[in-house]
Amino acid sequence: MTMTMTNDSAPYIERIPNLPALLRQRSHFLLGPRQTGKTSLIRHSLKGARVYDLLDTSIYLALSHRPERISEELTPQDRVVVIDEIQRLPELLNEVHRLVEERGIRFLLTGSSARKLRRGGVNLLGGRARTKHLHPLTYRELGVRFDLVRAVERGLIPSIYFSDDPRADLRAYAGSYLQQEIVAEGVTRNVPAFSRFLKVAALCNGTIVNFTNVANDAQVARTTVYEYFEILKDTLVLHELPAWRKSKKRKPLASSKYHFFDVGVVGALQGREFRPGTPEFGEAFETYFMHELLSYSDYVSGEPLSYWRSTSGFEVDFIIGDHTAVELKAKENLSPQDVKPLLALAEEKKLKRYLCVSLEPRPRQFGRVTAIPFREFLDKLWSGAYS
Repeated sequence: MTMTMTNDSAPYIERIPNLPALLRQRSHFLLGPRQTGKTSLIRHSLKGARVYDLLDTSIYLALSHRPERISEELTPQDRVVVIDEIQRLPELLNEVHRLVEERGIRFLLTGSSARKLRRGGVNLLGGRARTKHLHPLTYRELGVRFDLVRAVERGLIPSIYFSDDPRADLRAYAGSYLQQEIVAEGVTRNVPAFSRFLKVAALCNGTIVNFTNVANDAQVARTTVYEYFEILKDTLVLHELPAWRKSKKRKPLASSKYHFFDVGVVGALQGREFRPGTPEFGEAFETYFMHELLSYSDYVSGEPLSYWRSTSGFEVDFIIGDHTAVELKAKENLSPQDVKPLLALAEEKKLKRYLCVSLEPRPRQFGRVTAIPFREFLDKLWSGAYS
């Protein structure tokens, strides 16, 4: 992990995705929520590349009027080209496709929303571009600058993790999301209703969602709630965690859980802070680990994530692939009661490891369950030990 300073207060942290290496293989879509660092990553790793920023009104108007203009401007020296916020002008992808085929140019196409790119009729380059996601900062990227309490209270959006006023910045982020993603893209006409829904959805973070209750609390139709959840997923601020359904002795539930992409954003939308020692901190601890596990899956392993819950009430927070069960406890002293769900799952004899990750300082055993300090778990995760 290396750093350079971009200003007096916020360092630039080297990110895990290696854009030059990815673009040597083929063109890529790079998708991620706003302010996760896509522009900074491009600026630091693709120096000299031609960049078209579609948030620049003059560039947007010129290319929307004549998409072929991009081929007129590119020279033989332009071997890598970046188009930022490509979802604002999906029709430009036809011209990108032609340039990939005819000139062999490698494109990096960034976006903070996949909604317009997923609509029927949009040219996604016929499989000639792969997709990568950029997440907020991770334990591996931060290195010695990682602090668990700071990460849980502020979240890991780079500018907010290092902010002098994180609460104000998080409130502004929530307002910016409503304005830029929802209003600008016109994904729903009823912004006040969506704003009410967003706060209710945040209170459901990390749970199995009762869509009827959400509809009642947000004062919208149940069908609208389903649509709004799809908007959150398409704009990359919500991740669906499916149920692991391979247990036989205990019947599993099939409903998914939903986690927001950043624990700091969750706190801002809920209107509360996650202080150590509170039940809310424990819930936030789980969402933070969802971020680390999902980032590792996207950046390194490609393995799916899920959770397990039996109809009798046993629940384990995460299943990595089909080999490792992980239960989170934001506690400094574990009891046998804390590992009962893992022991119940171990009776199925389906998985390789059963881990209880906590704030305890040293590892110990509870039968087949290994209790492990959170830093040791993260070190082993990012070193590839859990595969």
